[in-house]
Amino acid sequence: MSQSSVLFSADGRLSQAIAGFVPRQAQTDMAVAIEKCIEDKVPLIVEAGTGTGKTFAYLVPAIESDKKTIISTGTKNLQEQLFHRDLPLIKKALGSKAKVALLKGRSNYLCLHRLRQHGGNSTLLDVNVMGELSEVKRWSSSTKTGDMGEMKGLAEDAKVLPFVTSTADNCLGKDCPDYEDCYMVKARRKALDADLVVVNHHLFFADMALKDTGFGELIPEADLVVFDEAHQIPDIASEYFGETFSSRQLHDICRDIEVVYRTVLKDAKQLSTAADKCKMIVADLRLFFPETPQKGNWRQMLLSEEIQLHISKLTDSLAVLAEVTKLHIGRDKDLDNLYERVHESKGKLDRLTNTEQLGVSLWYETTQRHIVLHLTPLSIAAKFAHFIAEPKRAWVFTSATLMVDNAFTHFQRQMGLKDAQTLSLESPFDYPNQAMLCVPRFLPEPNAREMRETLLDISIQLIKASRGRCFLLFTSHATLKAIAAQLEDKVDNPLLVQGSTTKRALLDEYLSNKKAVLLGTGAFWEGVDVRGDDLTCVLIDKLPFASPDDPLLQARIEDCRKSGGNPFGQIQIPQAAIALKQGAGRLIRDETDRGVLVICDNRLVTKDYGKIFVGSLPNMQRTRDLSKAVAFLNQLNSEEENS
Repeated sequence: MSQSSVLFSADGRLSQAIAGFVPRQAQTDMAVAIEKCIEDKVPLIVEAGTGTGKTFAYLVPAIESDKKTIISTGTKNLQEQLFHRDLPLIKKALGSKAKVALLKGRSNYLCLHRLRQHGGNSTLLDVNVMGELSEVKRWSSSTKTGDMGEMKGLAEDAKVLPFVTSTADNCLGKDCPDYEDCYMVKARRKALDADLVVVNHHLFFADMALKDTGFGELIPEADLVVFDEAHQIPDIASEYFGETFSSRQLHDICRDIEVVYRTVLKDAKQLSTAADKCKMIVADLRLFFPETPQKGNWRQMLLSEEIQLHISKLTDSLAVLAEVTKLHIGRDKDLDNLYERVHESKGKLDRLTNTEQLGVSLWYETTQRHIVLHLTPLSIAAKFAHFIAEPKRAWVFTSATLMVDNAFTHFQRQMGLKDAQTLSLESPFDYPNQAMLCVPRFLPEPNAREMRETLLDISIQLIKASRGRCFLLFTSHATLKAIAAQLEDKVDNPLLVQGSTTKRALLDEYLSNKKAVLLGTGAFWEGVDVRGDDLTCVLIDKLPFASPDDPLLQARIEDCRKSGGNPFGQIQIPQAAIALKQGAGRLIRDETDRGVLVICDNRLVTKDYGKIFVGSLPNMQRTRDLSKAVAFLNQLNSEEENS
């Protein structure tokens, strides 16, 4: 009998030590499979339905194995939950003395050098940033970890953050005067010394691709790597195996040069002049694009003579900036680093304007003020397969949403994991009794003009029947805004709309107000855990196919077509099925949860591929009659009132 079978049994250590722990066969099966994976070192892919208890299923064998382990999660929130809640519980239950560490990306840690550098430089900072800077200074005198997340009053996108944290580009490394006191360095040392380290996917792949996140020494030492929320990996890994060049990065370089000129090298006016010119030319590049933010094909844009001419000007101005900074090398450590950054930016711009490259997508995206150029590989399978081949170690990939059409083929093909072991574990929830899936009759076609009116009408009926306590999830911001605006006059319930404040603040408000309705897009389709009668209804406006004008998707479709594949079946359907599964997964989070999922897309019924989508969803009772869904919600309300 395996060790995990004993630990997870009714009279095992977990049952004895954790209040309310109940053995679940699926959880035990997963733990046993991971134990075997650690032994055999053959990659393992596990789809574990909601409620399986996958966190315990991988933590227990990892801690019991005494192997150096990296656990990588999808988000910082999950990272913190794992580290602060789940790990201490399991360690205590197992009586383990294992050393554990939490490691975040460098932008999460206070940089003492940059704090000092910007501390007295009020001329370059606006009033709001100065106020935030004062708060950071106050906090810096008492923090032990330097983790910016401790500053609860500071927004996730606070303007002060770039001034008080470092990036891989501007970090001075061992040349930094504050190296010994550096919070990032301390966190890295702790991680190197730990038996189990919790990271997130962005940090893992940044390190794997660039060997610079402050834990380059960590991956080579690990015997076991577990990816939770593994369905996110293909997109995140693609991002890090590619390259980006942004006007914001160049703007930051020019600003940092200005700081050095004003504070240290006051005799080097030409630094400021060359930086200003560069900043102006890169800002002008943004003017070639429409005012509203968009994504597009950069390869195509480079056919324009105007764009070519401007890129040539930008290349020349970067060359001049590189020459001017080179003249002052050796006079200041920050400037030496800035010379490297200018030189690297010039190289990146060359690579991102080389249209001869094959197997990559060249695309751009614009924000209100900036432009980002991307070079993204169309497939990471070969690179990733090569990376995990040597040295041999145990790799586990798990999520509630990895299978499409009852197979792991899509994920295996994306990741180059064709020889991996696979395991599918169904959710222990009683979906036929706990939940209902409704695809209403008489729906217009998804893109028809009258669809919004239908959506509005259905939303009003569902809000009334569930008395709030519902999520309305949309595939586009435009539909979200339109429905939100029209609902305001039609319902009395408070409407919480994505974009009006942070995701965390919206969720807190939703949980504290029993009648609230939450309207969201992508951010609320996954990683949101609302249990019990706080959420009894989820509406999804349509199948979440990626936007057809997404340049990266277009390039992947073209590449698939060239190699004789079927892009709709191999790329678009699997991506959308996994996204739909994630959205649907918000509804039932617990054995006692009950509720209704309404999907307003008749393609689930009228198209052949609709079967793939329906087959990927949990086995709920099904109806085409909206009044039955409304009756189900009314029944839930009356049961609650009578209980």
